[in-house]
Amino acid sequence: QVQVMESGGGSVQTGGSLTLSCTASGDTRTARRVGWFRQASGKEREGVAAIWTGSFGTHYADSVQGRFTISVNGSKSTVWLQMNSLKPEDTGLHYCAEDLPPDGGDWSRNEGYDDWGQGTQVTRSQ
Repeated sequence: QVQVMESGGGSVQTGGSLTLSCTASGDTRTARRVGWFRQASGKEREGVAAIWTGSFGTHYADSVQGRFTISVNGSKSTVWLQMNSLKPEDTGLHYCAEDLPPDGGDWSRNEGYDDWGQGTQVTRSQ
């Protein structure tokens, strides 16, 4: 079983950039799908981006397309979410999650993932 932990959250100004990291423990050699989700206060958790560690195929929510980039390192142990041109609606608790064994299906569904981290907070600075 793979466990994940997020890091890299913080306070950032509108228009700024931030990179989040999702580090996996356990056997990371098996191809899997890793997703980033976020949850703003009072709102449901929504999918932001996802990547397949085997094929490097990616998916993005329309709201972040062109601004965010998801990537994975060579050992498949870390997935990054590079966030540029941040907007107020990009704030919230950001989670990464793993779909292992990969079930496929809609990448943005919370139910499609098996293991979740505790989240890392992204806030807007004045």
